[in-house]
Amino acid sequence: MPRSIHSTQPPLKFIPQRFHPLVLQIFRWLVPVVLRFRTRPWLPAGIVQIEAKNVETLTKLYQQFQAGKIRFLIAFRHPEVEDPLCMLYLLSYILPKVARQQGIKLQEPIHSYFLYDRGMTIWAGNWLGWLFSLIGGVPIRRGRRLDRQAIQTARELFANGEMPIAVAPEGGNNGHSGVVSPLEPGVAQLGFWCVEDLQKANRSENVLIVPVGIQYRYVEPPWSKLDWLLSKLEADSGWQSIDQSAFNKREEIYSQRICRLGEYLITEMEEFYRRFYHQDLPKTIATDEDASPNEVLIARLHRLMDQALQVAEQYFGLQAQGNFIDRCRRLEEAGWNYIYRDDIPDINALPPFKRGLADWIAEEADLRMRHMRIVESFVAVTANYLQAQPTADRFAETALLMFDMLSRIQDTTLPGRPRLGLREAQITIGEPISVTERWANSQGDRHATRQATSDLTKDLQIVLQQMIDH
Repeated sequence: MPRSIHSTQPPLKFIPQRFHPLVLQIFRWLVPVVLRFRTRPWLPAGIVQIEAKNVETLTKLYQQFQAGKIRFLIAFRHPEVEDPLCMLYLLSYILPKVARQQGIKLQEPIHSYFLYDRGMTIWAGNWLGWLFSLIGGVPIRRGRRLDRQAIQTARELFANGEMPIAVAPEGGNNGHSGVVSPLEPGVAQLGFWCVEDLQKANRSENVLIVPVGIQYRYVEPPWSKLDWLLSKLEADSGWQSIDQSAFNKREEIYSQRICRLGEYLITEMEEFYRRFYHQDLPKTIATDEDASPNEVLIARLHRLMDQALQVAEQYFGLQAQGNFIDRCRRLEEAGWNYIYRDDIPDINALPPFKRGLADWIAEEADLRMRHMRIVESFVAVTANYLQAQPTADRFAETALLMFDMLSRIQDTTLPGRPRLGLREAQITIGEPISVTERWANSQGDRHATRQATSDLTKDLQIVLQQMIDH
């Protein structure tokens, strides 16, 4: 998260993709070190082992791609910020090794183009855009209804690029290894466009989408570090910890500490929005009679998230449309339009009066966007996530989301998350989904196109969820 913005900024220009094999090779050498050690607060760290299943499938797909028989898109899960680096490790180290074992000769570079959020360069720095452009990255502004330059570039690379392309269909990371957020339709749409572009060029390649699941687990359950983190969150929020002697099992203790801290934070935030933003938040909430305490708590959380987004939407003049993720994306784009001004040719040429007004708007937009950033952390939280598997991994995921929230409220920057322990990553390659076979169903009127895109997106969602459930 960037520092608090107090002045208007130049527009966020598109960063052209300029793939350079030498830069990729240098970055490949650094990936194991970056994964293992934290060198900056915003860099992921602590991944000591990456395992991959069904890599043989991906190896054969690369062989067919390089033979000109197929085009494919890698649709990978995005639970954490480490995901792109784990994918790069897969393509740089694991896949070439499996190819050699199978006697398959692949041409270098064994890599992929990829889409990334243009906002990453805001909080990480402009250098990240420079690096990503040189290793095949295409920036996209997620909240725009149509980021024409990014979409056209991705479409061209999918159909004609020298490498496959990789996209995270969830659009952003949700902090949950065990939950797939609602997918955005862009992956399915890119697939149908690719088939269309190939047919127009009288080309016969089969177009595929390859689902890839990613999950993380701690090498050793980080109970002591988790206790430290929860104690810190309780102290920072002003909540007194529970009496642990009342529980027999360690899992019950941590479950109750997280749930009761969550209830306290929700209560405090409800009062905050009632008092200072005049939101209508009744003391009680309507739920089913047989709803569990956790279900009631999640219902309150979702109501609170809705009100927080409404506070920002009312300021930007937006209607509440879609799910929480959709609304966050639209708010992000609205805020950027107020801060990164495409309509001002030269900020420094503005007279002081107009510059002051522009700065005023930018600063207020940044403040309103913070309501959205808090909601963004909890879009995947469900009532039964901890109950279904009360493990140290899931307790840690939830506690770290709370850490993100408190950090955003206490400071204008989002500090690096505390390291609770060394982790392992599990990557699973799924069976490819043929877009070419579905293309005929997408032809006709707009309804047929929307239905085919929706069906493909739903099927991809199901496959990704099944991959992490097993």
